[in-house]
Amino acid sequence: MSSPTSPFDKFMTPAVRNAYPFVGWVICAVVLLLVFPNILGAVYISQFAQYCCLATVAVGIGMAWGRGGMLVLGQGLFFGLGAYMMAMHIQLADVPKGTAPAYLQNVGVFDDSTLPAFWDPFRVRATTILLIIVIPAVLAYAIGVAVFKRKVKGAFFAILSQALLYAFVTYINANQLQIGGVTGLTGLQHFFGLDLGSSDDQKLLYYIAAIVLLVSIALMIWLYRSRFGELLVAVRDAEERVRFLGYDPANIKLIAFVVSAMLAAFAGALYAPINQHIGTGDFSVTASIMMIIGVAVGGRTTLFGPPVGAIAIAYLQYKLSSEFPTFWQYFIGLLFIIVLAVLPGGIVDLPKLLKKAKYLVDDLLAKRKPATPAEVTS
Repeated sequence: MSSPTSPFDKFMTPAVRNAYPFVGWVICAVVLLLVFPNILGAVYISQFAQYCCLATVAVGIGMAWGRGGMLVLGQGLFFGLGAYMMAMHIQLADVPKGTAPAYLQNVGVFDDSTLPAFWDPFRVRATTILLIIVIPAVLAYAIGVAVFKRKVKGAFFAILSQALLYAFVTYINANQLQIGGVTGLTGLQHFFGLDLGSSDDQKLLYYIAAIVLLVSIALMIWLYRSRFGELLVAVRDAEERVRFLGYDPANIKLIAFVVSAMLAAFAGALYAPINQHIGTGDFSVTASIMMIIGVAVGGRTTLFGPPVGAIAIAYLQYKLSSEFPTFWQYFIGLLFIIVLAVLPGGIVDLPKLLKKAKYLVDDLLAKRKPATPAEVTS
């Protein structure tokens, strides 16, 4: 059987391949900053801003899982941390000093003296931003050192990351008065001077979320083209060989895991004001698995596949849940199974699959073609 080559292969010179990430980034920028704001209505602009936040998380998952081989099933932990820290600041900023935040007023508590001590640092905007960066990074570093230095990987790492997320969700749900419990932190009204009820300010938030997504993709372009990016793929494919060459695979994984966690936390910090509410359902185990499905469908080893897949799955979830509220999960689960079974590389493998199928059909037809008289007598 002849080799399935593409008619575009002759145009894929080294210069073209080198320019591909930058051309793709420019296309994404045009779509996110010029096309979407002009075709989306006031309702959908906020919705797609949330999708941009989820796509930013997917960019980090793509690096950790697709390039580094670490199946991070618990990125909701860092997403939730960032979201709750920002929501805590917003709730404190929306009420006069000494007054309880909105979630406590809903249960009849109007004095902030009942607030736990860990709320105090989030009264200051600069401190909040710093903690949103530092706390997830330090936590991811501590987890990474404890896990990667002991050579824990594969299913064990995936289960551990999911267990940590489950513990975080359980803690929040069990502490109604301390952190909002199952109700979450509701009634978010302002975000750094922006009115969250204003359509114009919601559109501005969309631009901020889109720019953060574009910056995260640009960061991945830089990392993937660096020595670190090459080592990360090498660790995924041949960890012992990397160790033999004098590099510590644990340190390489640790960097990828920390960067992925920081992207998730920053995305969560934007998601809370855009959604005007944050609860454990926004980053639960199920929500984290949906993030993984988006990355897998888009193509986990590619640069643009994870964010595109995350946005597509989030939109599909929105449409299916409105049409089939009781069993929409089965549709997405079936899609996930089909992708893993037929397109393990995601939808980016679809052209290769179609091309391979074409050559198989051509070969089959060639074998069934009747022999000519000249071929019979020869």
